[in-house]
Amino acid sequence: MRPLGVFQYWVRMLESGAMPQFVIERDIPGAGSLTEEQLRQVSLQSLETLKNMGPHIQWLHSYVTEDKVYCVYLALDESIIREHARRAGLPVDRVSAVRRLIDPANLS
Repeated sequence: MRPLGVFQYWVRMLESGAMPQFVIERDIPGAGSLTEEQLRQVSLQSLETLKNMGPHIQWLHSYVTEDKVYCVYLALDESIIREHARRAGLPVDRVSAVRRLIDPANLS
């Protein structure tokens, strides 16, 4: 099977009703030292912004490391992710579209 080009990939995703998944890398020095309350406040701010933007973007979850936060989102495209970050006052250092998901359960 031939791999899909970028355009064909997006068309197939939109036709299927599934939104593409993205990983957002945010450089936040000291992120791992933020308190639960600080993380909660940032998360609530992000959720409020998402609610105001409509159904074309959804936050799935985030991973907090020492100096970075990696967020996983569903969105129509990268531009809506960047717009969300701008409105919510969040940094965006890299946005990567997920092309495939692999995990041990799918390797049989």
